[in-house]
Amino acid sequence: QVQLVESGGGLVQAGGSLKLSCAASGRTSSMYAMGWFRQAPGKEREFLAHIRGRLGITDYAQSVKGRFTISRYNAKNTVYLQMNSLKPEDTAVYSCAAGPPSGSYNLTGSYVYWGQGTQVTVSS
Repeated sequence: QVQLVESGGGLVQAGGSLKLSCAASGRTSSMYAMGWFRQAPGKEREFLAHIRGRLGITDYAQSVKGRFTISRYNAKNTVYLQMNSLKPEDTAVYSCAAGPPSGSYNLTGSYVYWGQGTQVTVSS
């Protein structure tokens, strides 16, 4: 089993920044892809970004490309999401996830382990 714990959420003003962290523990694997998703009230869960492979290949949803950056620190089994130029529509619960290779990394079904989520609220 793998446990994922997100932190770093909170309340920020529009135009501000937050950096989220996701710490993994348990039987982790360096081969897992790591992804970030969010879900706003009444909305479907939305893919944001993922990072995978030895070289740290990344991909982003169009809605956050250029504003959000995913990164990792392998020695600490931690993945980050730097969020800049935040907008009120970014308000959601943000979750990290881990999964083995061979899936479609923008889909929730490609991930096996999920964190509990951290609330991000952007005020206008």
